[in-house]
Parts: sequence; structure tokens; C-alpha cells
Amino acid sequence: MACYGPAKVFPDSAEENHVHISDATLILDRQQLRDITLEDEDLMREVLTALIEDTARQLSLLDNAIRERDPERCKRLAHYCKGACANVGANSAAAVLRRIEHEALARDFDGCADSLNALGMELDRLRAEVVTL
Repeated sequence: MACYGPAKVFPDSAEENHVHISDATLILDRQQLRDITLEDEDLMREVLTALIEDTARQLSLLDNAIRERDPERCKRLAHYCKGACANVGANSAAAVLRRIEHEALARDFDGCADSLNALGMELDRLRAEVVTL
């Protein structure tokens, strides 16, 4: 069963580096999570919980990098979290993190801050998914 949520990344042909978020993105690609955990439901919950906890810890580091207007650190932290999210199928969170990477490169720190708030909401959605596994 797929769980759809508010984020998907599509490059805009008119703006090469612009990232759009769409309602069609999976909050969690359960099949991907099943595949990497060999369909072990306890392991699925454990992996997703660990991802949420680690990403939540990274939020404060990202917040500091944004407030210090450090684009390289913002990009590096977002990239790290994006990879972890993408690996387990947390697609909407990965999409928001990709947006933060682009905003950091553009030195759009207000956009980074807005996206960081959106990431917090995506983590809340993922927490709700853990309960349904």
C-alpha cells in the first residue's frame, strides 16, 4: 500500500535548478522499505524509527547552518539526510531535503528555513506511518 503526501521533486524546464513539490509524492514507499528489510516488519519499524530519530537530530544542525548562513554546511547536512531518506523510501522527506540543497546553493536562507519547517512536518507524517507498519 502506497502512502501519498505533499512532496515530490520535479525539475522545472524553465528553471533548471528550481525544485517543485507536488501532492503526488509518496510519504513512504513501503515496497522499497520492504525490499531493504527483506519484509521483516519489526526491522521495517526499527529502520524507519532510526531514520526519523537521526533526521530529527540533524534538524538542529541544519537550523544552525541556516542561521549562520553557511551554504556548504546546509548542503552537506541536507545531502546526508536526503540519502538516508531516499534509501528507505521516505520520498517526501527526501524531496524537501533536495529542495534545501538547491536553496543552500542559491544562498536562499529564507527558503531553507521554510523548507526546514516543511521537513519537520514530513517527519511527523513518517512517525504516523511507523504506527501503521
